[in-house]
Amino acid sequence: MRSLQLIAFLGLTGLLFVPARAEESNFWPLAVKQTPTEASAPSEVAVSQGGPFGFGWWTADGRSAGGVRPFYIFRKDPTEHVVEQDFLYPLVMRREYGPDVQWSLIDLVNFFGPKDRVAPGERHFDIWPIYFSRQTGNPATTYHALFPIYGTVLNRLGYERLSWILFPLYGRFEEHGVKTTATPWPFIKVIEGAGTHGFALWPLFGWREKAGESSERYWLWPFVYRNRAHLDAPQPDEQLGVLPFYAREWTPDSRSETWLWPFFGYLHRRAPDRYDEQHWFWPLLVQGRGDQRMVNRWAPLYTHSLRKGADKRWVLWPLFRQERWTDAGLTQTKTQVAYFLYWSLRQRSATHPALAPAEKTHLWPLFSYWDNGAGHHQFQFLSPLEVFFQDNEQVRLAYTPLFALYRFDRRAPDDVRWSLLWNAVTWHHEQSSREFHVGPLLGVVNRAGDRRIALGGGLIGLRRQGAAGWRLFLFDFSPKPVNLAPRAGSP
Repeated sequence: MRSLQLIAFLGLTGLLFVPARAEESNFWPLAVKQTPTEASAPSEVAVSQGGPFGFGWWTADGRSAGGVRPFYIFRKDPTEHVVEQDFLYPLVMRREYGPDVQWSLIDLVNFFGPKDRVAPGERHFDIWPIYFSRQTGNPATTYHALFPIYGTVLNRLGYERLSWILFPLYGRFEEHGVKTTATPWPFIKVIEGAGTHGFALWPLFGWREKAGESSERYWLWPFVYRNRAHLDAPQPDEQLGVLPFYAREWTPDSRSETWLWPFFGYLHRRAPDRYDEQHWFWPLLVQGRGDQRMVNRWAPLYTHSLRKGADKRWVLWPLFRQERWTDAGLTQTKTQVAYFLYWSLRQRSATHPALAPAEKTHLWPLFSYWDNGAGHHQFQFLSPLEVFFQDNEQVRLAYTPLFALYRFDRRAPDDVRWSLLWNAVTWHHEQSSREFHVGPLLGVVNRAGDRRIALGGGLIGLRRQGAAGWRLFLFDFSPKPVNLAPRAGSP
């Protein structure tokens, strides 16, 4: 049972939100509303307006989402104190995390700090790559920098401290106590600090040394170099290259040499695991064998490799690729044809292989199919974006439904729903109830023996309750009262 729950939890997620056990009011394209029945748990409401453009859903625990695709999308989760807003994603994004707010304009203009302008707290504001700022209330860690004129930033771009004046005329880079001063960058460099010294007149020559630990030198970069590490060891590590004629790398546990770099060479490694490899016209022809690794590469015709439990095969690269591996108790198989034209990932329990697998498949741009391994199946036609944005919830919410000419959702054998043309035509089968709608033109509902046929959304129709006969009705636009009112802030 726990393995089944594991597959359901780690299983591949679907693409749409459909409320469980929902009754439908279909006035497409104005509005299509799915409202929970009394047996729903948890209660959920979903509304779509204007076909795929306007939408909203909310649940009894306060979670909600909505907007007008693709212009504006919001999501709220009060349990996590998170509010997300996107305007023409990824053009403008705004996030609230409790008392803090973060917003971004195509990742070039960025802000993070308290929502309250007068509240204490750290603030960041950047206009990439021109202006960088940080306010902490402490002069030692507060900065305002204007690139390339003048400035200093802390813990940015991979450095602990980065300073410049009229860059590239002057730049200073600090990391782990080592300071590199460039005047101008990258041609003249002076390196000092933390026992390290060096100088470079790039690309003619350069050197860097840390007494008793390492030594690096190059001439006519990148063609001639010699790097040594662990100088205090009986046998230091060494890299030597005179490119493209010869290159080698020696350590106490391995040795590799290459002639006419990078085409011909070998690798011999004794630890931490044994491995031997030869290559000819690298990367086309490679043969390797070891304790935990194997490779047979005859590119582009065929490649088979095994490394750290991952089994990969290429046939007629890049036409066909398949990979198998085990992670978190799941055996996974990924199959690709031409990278994205066909893409499939299948997950199965490694300890209970007889359990139903989870699966996600894309045939670009025609359809996407999901099966979470616990009885929930979904299918969408067309689907041109999902294969490229597999884990991007913003794209899934803002753009994927715009292409959903047809959708199918089965949560259980007796809970099936499909829709055509963005809910213009829908059919839903759930336990003892069935619903069929053609927009507001026709609605046929059979729920626990009570039947209703409506034209014009309820303008005129027939109703039959239990064993009683059919009766005519007029102007009855709601077959049952709604039992869940939208919460404050819901769409």
